[in-house]
Amino acid sequence: MLVIPAIDLRAGKCVRLKQGDYAQETIYSVRPFEMAHAWQNQGAQYLHLVDLDGAKSGKIENGTAIQEILSQVTIPCELGGGIRDEQTIALALDWGIDRVIIGTKAIKDPDWLYNMAVKFPGKVALGIDAKGGSIAVAGWLELSEITVDQFLLKVNNWPLAAIIYTDISKDGMLAGPNIDTTASLASKSKSLVIASGGVSSPSDILNLKKVGVKACIVGKALYDGKMTLKDALIAAS
Repeated sequence: MLVIPAIDLRAGKCVRLKQGDYAQETIYSVRPFEMAHAWQNQGAQYLHLVDLDGAKSGKIENGTAIQEILSQVTIPCELGGGIRDEQTIALALDWGIDRVIIGTKAIKDPDWLYNMAVKFPGKVALGIDAKGGSIAVAGWLELSEITVDQFLLKVNNWPLAAIIYTDISKDGMLAGPNIDTTASLASKSKSLVIASGGVSSPSDILNLKKVGVKACIVGKALYDGKMTLKDALIAAS
C-alpha cells in the first residue's frame, strides 16, 4: 500500500486546514520544499501537493513553491488545486508534475475531463471531495447536487490515472477515515482509489489495506506528530 504525505500550499507556505475551512489554518513551514525533502528522506515514494489558493481562484497561485519542491525531490508528485484548463495541465506536467488532479472542473464539465484523460494518458486523476455523499467543488466551498456514486458511474470506464477520494467531514480531524465509503468506492472503481482525509494512525492504514484500498494520503497526523511516516510505512507494508 502506498502512503502519500500531503503538502498543502497557501501563500507560499505549507499549511493544514481543518475540514477544508480556510479560517482554520495552521502553518507548518514557510519553506515547503524543505518539508518535501524531509518526507523523501524519511522514505516517502510519492507526494501529494495541493494549491489551496488555486482551488479558490481557479488558477495555480503557488507556482513558485511548487517548482521549488520539484527541484528538491526525485520522487514523483501529484498536484491539485486550480487546474481547470488544458494549458494549466500542460504547464504542470512540463514543470515535472507526475499527474494532475482535477476536481471542480471535472464535476462541472465531465466531457472536458474525458478529453483531457485521453489527451494526457496516465496523467489525469479525478479528485472527488464529498460531504454527506454529495460532491463539493470550488475549494470545498460549494456542495453540488451530484452524488459520488452517480459520478463514478459516469467516469468508471474513462482512462483516469486515479481517483482521490476525500471525506471533508474527516479531513484534519484526526478521527480516522471513512472506511466503509472508501471501501465501497474502491470496490466499484476501475481506477486506483486513493483515500484522503482522517488517516491518523497505523491502524487506520491497516484497516484501509484490509478492505482493498491500495493508497492513502496522510497530512495532519504527520505534521502534528500523531503518527510518524516510518510507522505509517511499516503498517502499509
